[in-house]
Amino acid sequence: MSDNLYKKVVAKNRRATFDYSIEESIEAGIILTGSELKSIREGKVSLADSHAAESAGELYLYNCHIAEYEKANRFNHAPLRPRKLLMHKREMQKIIGKIKLKGYTLVALSLYFNHKNKIKIELGLARGKKQYDKRESIKEDDWKREQGRILRDKK
Repeated sequence: MSDNLYKKVVAKNRRATFDYSIEESIEAGIILTGSELKSIREGKVSLADSHAAESAGELYLYNCHIAEYEKANRFNHAPLRPRKLLMHKREMQKIIGKIKLKGYTLVALSLYFNHKNKIKIELGLARGKKQYDKRESIKEDDWKREQGRILRDKK
């Protein structure tokens, strides 16, 4: 495996691909405190319902639950606090422009350690799915599962 393709995924938002159609994925850094980092290393993080939004020209991650670190005592963090995302200014302006268009949302897809052991977050520029699109996704997943069973049984 190549160094720059290495990803140790800590948390994944499986619900995002069901509720949204992801049109583009973006990698961003994230500003964390020490106790948040320790808690992430223990795997105590949830990306359910987390999204990024613009505030004062910057992008922030909202609703990302990082559990309090037990040993941090009084130096602990708030589990649901907004966290600033780190990106190049041009890239950020381009994404903010797309978010302001009707129907686009920036959804957190996964949180991982890259090959330099830095925590990165993968964001998806997404558009909400309609109910019939969700039913189509379920049918597709069922068919793929059935194909896997058929191929496995033939061996």
